[in-house]
Amino acid sequence: MIRRQAIKELPQFATGDNLPRVADILTQLLQSDDSAEFNLVNNALLSIFKMDAKGTLGGLFSQILQGEDIVRERAIKFLSTKLKTLPEEVMTKEVEEFILTESKKVLEDVTGEEFVLFMKILSGLKSLQTVSGRQQLVELVAEQADLEQTFNPSDPDCVDRLLQCTRQAVPLFSKNVHSTKFVTYFCEHVLPNLSSLTTPVEGLDIQLEVLKLLAEMSSFCGDMEKLESNLKKLFDKLLEYMPLPPEEAENGENAGNEEPKLQFSYVECLLYSFHQLGRKLPDFLTAKLNAEKLKDFKIRLQYFARGLQVYIRQLRLALQGKTGEALKTEENKIKVVALKITNNINVLIKDLFHIPPSYKSTVTLSWKPVQKADAGQKRTSEDTTSSSPPKKAPAGPKRDARQIYNPPSGKYSSNLGSFSYEQRGGFRGGRGRGWGGRGNRSRGRIY
Repeated sequence: MIRRQAIKELPQFATGDNLPRVADILTQLLQSDDSAEFNLVNNALLSIFKMDAKGTLGGLFSQILQGEDIVRERAIKFLSTKLKTLPEEVMTKEVEEFILTESKKVLEDVTGEEFVLFMKILSGLKSLQTVSGRQQLVELVAEQADLEQTFNPSDPDCVDRLLQCTRQAVPLFSKNVHSTKFVTYFCEHVLPNLSSLTTPVEGLDIQLEVLKLLAEMSSFCGDMEKLESNLKKLFDKLLEYMPLPPEEAENGENAGNEEPKLQFSYVECLLYSFHQLGRKLPDFLTAKLNAEKLKDFKIRLQYFARGLQVYIRQLRLALQGKTGEALKTEENKIKVVALKITNNINVLIKDLFHIPPSYKSTVTLSWKPVQKADAGQKRTSEDTTSSSPPKKAPAGPKRDARQIYNPPSGKYSSNLGSFSYEQRGGFRGGRGRGWGGRGNRSRGRIY
């Protein structure tokens, strides 16, 4: 009781030069496991915040940079949950600039989860809602992603770090805040190594995850230095998933035993990315490829389109007449997404069959919500990512559990590839790896 009373009275001593010291003491007391005491500390910190926000932040950041691990964790959590509740007269531009400056110091040595929390803190600041503010945040993420470093596809932590950073960057991109640096890095370093990527996350389809991120970013790519070279890398990767039709024997039967697998989820991502970047170099297919390669591509497109029509008919038939609750079953949810995937590919293939190829059609990626036209909406691109931060997926294995829709067997039997409705999520556990040893501190904390 005496200790609690002392905590209640501490804010009375928070005057002048004493305030940062009181804030420092209260921050250390956040390590308390007594819930009543913990709440008192939170309230005391909020009360001195309203007296002098910068002084209070000084105490908090001092402990984040130099305090014990448990204190650091709870101080970061305090900032991520409480700052957004403070009124504008407390969160002035000067205070927000101080938060950004101090956060940059902390970001020199953070774990993955800490990075996510700081991105949540910074993206919530009013002064960083502007185009220049968003650009600053993208640069912070790019720095964390180490885009200047050599990419090592066989290092799970290196791959995980890139993906987690990219997930933080995606909601920040817009027609004014470009994704060029990330898209370039993915085309030059990640796509060529797609099949050898490793991940510490069990059950994660790492290749599909990478392709989804690339597709989302491709909408906001600006002018690219090596556009033709990177478009060629993207095109080559697309060809790997666009098989040639099987050779037919003299009797009209397939010479081979198996039909090629049609990986619809992968093709949606690659075709969409190619379509987006292809707009910037519309003569790529006609002027940059020789006639034989273009003919080969058209044959692959035609074969894929034929298989596509079969599945679209099967899916429409399976969903025909189903409404309301019937569409909410797990099986039908999967079929609805599968229909979106196949319809998207169909639209994009039709565009590329134009003479010359066209890049005018717009589609909404199958895992993204349909964007409704709104006069007051700032971001109106047809398949933009939401301007709000991504939702956190439920904890545990659910995040990476994928369901695969297997269409009925037939001439074009295949599967639609793995896909999930929501791939955004928190960082993996085991935070002593990868980002844990960025500086002199090597962290291994688990929330």
